[in-house]
Amino acid sequence: QVQLVESGGDSVQAGGSLRLSCAVYGGTVSYVMGWFRQAPRNKREGIAVIDRAGNTMYADSVKGRFTISRDNANNTLYLQLSSLKPEDTAMYYCAVVKTEDLDFALDVLSVMSPGGDLGYWGRGTQVTVSS
Repeated sequence: QVQLVESGGDSVQAGGSLRLSCAVYGGTVSYVMGWFRQAPRNKREGIAVIDRAGNTMYADSVKGRFTISRDNANNTLYLQLSSLKPEDTAMYYCAVVKTEDLDFALDVLSVMSPGGDLGYWGRGTQVTVSS
């Protein structure tokens, strides 16, 4: 069973940067991987996805500020967060979506259920941005 472990979350000032990492244990992921976030009282939001070839897609809310990357040799997924805003405050989760379609994966990140057939995710890492 593949496990995902996120790290890198922190508290930063608005305008700052962070790099989140997601280590993959127990196997190799050939599917699309991505990041979603969830803040209290907010809906879950899929924000970035990447396929094994390195093609990417982003939600409009983070486009131009966040960069997703993937190191297949070292089984690690990254999310570089720049120009952070207070509204970026959330728990950030790394996920595998069982598809090779980026468009579908970005949509599914917002709705897939725990234990479902569409994918799985880690325990998350907290990002807090103060103004």
